Amino acid sequence: MSEGGYVLEARGVGVRFGGVRALTGVDLGVRAGEVCGLIGPNGAGKTTLFDVLSGIRRPDQGRMLLDGADVTRRSPVWRARHGIRRTFQRQQLFGQLSVADNVLVAQEWRGGGGGPAADLLALPGRRARERERRARGERVLADCGIGALGASYAGGLPVGQARMVELARAVADPPRVLLLDEPASGMSAPERDRLAEVVRRLADREGCAVLLVEHDVAFVMELCARVVVLDLGTVLAEGTAAEVRANPLVREAYLGTA
Repeated sequence: MSEGGYVLEARGVGVRFGGVRALTGVDLGVRAGEVCGLIGPNGAGKTTLFDVLSGIRRPDQGRMLLDGADVTRRSPVWRARHGIRRTFQRQQLFGQLSVADNVLVAQEWRGGGGGPAADLLALPGRRARERERRARGERVLADCGIGALGASYAGGLPVGQARMVELARAVADPPRVLLLDEPASGMSAPERDRLAEVVRRLADREGCAVLLVEHDVAFVMELCARVVVLDLGTVLAEGTAAEVRANPLVREAYLGTA
């Protein structure tokens, strides 16, 4: 565990796109069992920071730490397999697969046990592992309120349901850190309530560290114990929802003064 008790931490992260500084000296961490919100105006650098945290983009400056160990040069695949999971602004489902198979895919990286021969011969151990994974997928879909959609093709779902499938896929193999990029976008009010319920349960019961980007400020303020505000690629403020809401710099830059 790094200083401050962070599971995942960015230290002094800087990213440039040509002559444009997308992130400058960003320090941010998230603890086990914590739901932390990341807000700020468009262009503040939120998604770029998520790209750095998940390994899609390597920072020009700074380091990424997982349990205090430097993982800056680790690939997105390595990070995912060590418990850092992410959803995206744009839906990233396998549209030609069923909802159940979308969730099953997330568990396949661990292998079936017994190698290719076990797959070809359908050995008992391989069949047992398959049943366990499908049962886990069914539980996750039920927890996300979409248990009835298992046989549906993912490509035909409305936005709100598709986002819940993405969430289910991200947590099908239990995550240590969950990065949610605008997870409530396109959701109805009941779907947002279910999303909040799932996120709280992951944090409270499973000790998952959750960092979410969301433009629905009311949703963030209600759900998150701590909120970090980015503006022009730097951390403008950090604190509880009440502290951030009352911060005059945040009100001027993002929330408004009315």
